[in-house]
Amino acid sequence: MRRQSVARRELPLFVAHDGTSSRANITCKYKCGDACSHRVPNTSGGEYFGDIVRHAMSRRGVLRGGAMAVLAVGAGGVLAACSDDSAAATGGGDGAAQGAVDLGPSAPGTDFTPVAPNTDDAVVVPEGYEQAVVIRWGDAVLPDAPDFDLDRQTAAAQEKQFGYNNDFAGLLPVDGVPGAYLLVVNHEYTSEPFMFAGYDPDDPTEEQVRIGIANHGLSVVEVRGESGSGRLTPVFGDHNRRITGTTEFLLTGPAAGSDLVKTTADPTGTKVAGTFNNCAGGVTPWGTVLSGEENFNQYFANAESVTDPVVAERLARYGIEGAESERKWERFDPRFDIAAEPNEVNRFGWVVELDPWDATSTPVKHTALGRFKHEAATIHITDDGTVVAYSGDDERFDYMYKFVSSRKMQDGNSRAAVRHNMTLLDAGTLYVAKLTGDHPDAVDGSGTLPEGGQFMGSGEWIPILRTDEDGRGESLVEGMTAEEVAVFTRLAGDAVGATKMDRPEDFEPNPVTGKVYVALTNNTKRGVDGNPPADEANPRVNNKNGQVLEIDDDHAGTSFTWNLLLVCGDPNEADTYFGGFDKSQVSPISCPDNLAFDPHGNLWISTDGNALGSNDGLFAVVLDGPRRGETKQFLTVPVGGETCGPIIEDDRVVVCVQHPGETDDASWDSPSSHWPDGGRTQPRPAVVAAWKSGGGRIGF
Repeated sequence: MRRQSVARRELPLFVAHDGTSSRANITCKYKCGDACSHRVPNTSGGEYFGDIVRHAMSRRGVLRGGAMAVLAVGAGGVLAACSDDSAAATGGGDGAAQGAVDLGPSAPGTDFTPVAPNTDDAVVVPEGYEQAVVIRWGDAVLPDAPDFDLDRQTAAAQEKQFGYNNDFAGLLPVDGVPGAYLLVVNHEYTSEPFMFAGYDPDDPTEEQVRIGIANHGLSVVEVRGESGSGRLTPVFGDHNRRITGTTEFLLTGPAAGSDLVKTTADPTGTKVAGTFNNCAGGVTPWGTVLSGEENFNQYFANAESVTDPVVAERLARYGIEGAESERKWERFDPRFDIAAEPNEVNRFGWVVELDPWDATSTPVKHTALGRFKHEAATIHITDDGTVVAYSGDDERFDYMYKFVSSRKMQDGNSRAAVRHNMTLLDAGTLYVAKLTGDHPDAVDGSGTLPEGGQFMGSGEWIPILRTDEDGRGESLVEGMTAEEVAVFTRLAGDAVGATKMDRPEDFEPNPVTGKVYVALTNNTKRGVDGNPPADEANPRVNNKNGQVLEIDDDHAGTSFTWNLLLVCGDPNEADTYFGGFDKSQVSPISCPDNLAFDPHGNLWISTDGNALGSNDGLFAVVLDGPRRGETKQFLTVPVGGETCGPIIEDDRVVVCVQHPGETDDASWDSPSSHWPDGGRTQPRPAVVAAWKSGGGRIGF
């Protein structure tokens, strides 16, 4: 379909706003267990950033001089701060205070007219572009799936249909079949009040619970491209598959077989039923898909019944508390009742790997990568074949991690190579990041740039767990066993004094330059109510808009340097920064979440919870040259929706539209969105493709 004709509700470039996230309260309730209304789980007394910065200053020159020549496979970036009339005083950065300076043509891949901030109930793309839905919640994935019937849903049907609240999306070309791909999508969470007419949150039915469980997981769907456009159409291919909350997974690595993960249903501690709250992910160079289990804590009930103080501390560190869960799954499945199955919760919070090319394969949970609220896991390959996996822990004041494999990747797509490569994340070393800043006395929490003109510093990766070739772990943290480091990784990060970050979400290496980018979405608790103060990597108190970190990493080593590419928010405000670019020439951006790269090395950012009063969207950011920091909005998603899982190809852009119409003033009887089907229909999460009218390259 062509771009929808709707009554435009554009907002001014610089919008008035109250500075709070636009994410609805009901979204917070079902997406993350209302994490922001609960106490901060990280109450550790580890060193604050400012306490360690002076000790590391003497190492700065050494770290800056480290060689970083490596090849990359992956994705990532954004943000910073100055007032309207002080851009020239930011101390440099290509493009600072450009004014009338001729910067030449737009960077390749970014030559489009930015979409204005708006509140339309539509996917809005630039003039000269089109968009269409690829697949929606409830559409058939398997050939024997029944037609979707919103009023007569069943768990059996949903196990064959596209799941709810799509987040990550990966598009894998099918060898030898031009225009054919496998579309692999995560289904993060369910919003039951928007799924069922007359839903009673205090008394859900067993079938509603089973439907919710079936709506989680992943979908694998073959899609076909259309000549002359970027449209994608689902087909029933041999690889089509649904992964749900009951699919069997194999647990590998140092936690596998541990007493910490054994349950009544699985006394071996090696086989897990299902995956939940799968957020972002990554496509590996060997053709598999990684998926991060994020806010798993909210599915488990009766933590308050635990009397053992050690177990209670471990649960609290992961935000697991209270009596009944919101969805009340424990009423019909005892594995979600901590009082009945205390170890079941330890079987979630891992990086999942799926081989989408084998519909009969058993997906894997890699415990060598640690257990926390994984936003994603993304891969960089060094030129000697070493595999580096990056992952952020999406919680206020939690940490950034990387895993360096001791095994080397094998080229080719033979089954032997795939089998080998699917063990790459089972042997190696897990690290957590500690950052220091170059300007320890210049950060006051206001976001004001230091005298040098940018927030920057160095860092080290602290080893916490080594996994040997036989899968046995070695703890590198005093007082913790290898199994404890794997299962309670946050406590290991606390013990070694890792740096507390502002919700590290997607973590992407640039396939062109090898630099690594981290979306730090926001943290309104920074410097508030006795929580850790601002530091150079997290330079604002009550941080509502987030920032994007750029890392120059010694990928297989332990040192790196960093700077803030973007400090997000309204460009008209003094506490924002766009890589030194003229702030009067950028699109406002808030709450960066997922990251991706286009073929030219530009960073694309999707947002979640835009605090600037407009719908969430997708933005392109130039990383190099005189336009470094130029930020342009490519699309916006419908009312109440979140932009997720961007894929940026030469001829199409793919995004997942999550929770459209999920606003606090909406209900089943009075929806705030009718996207994507229009009329008086209920909103449905869906995947969307956008392309240039008449064909052609994106951003040219």
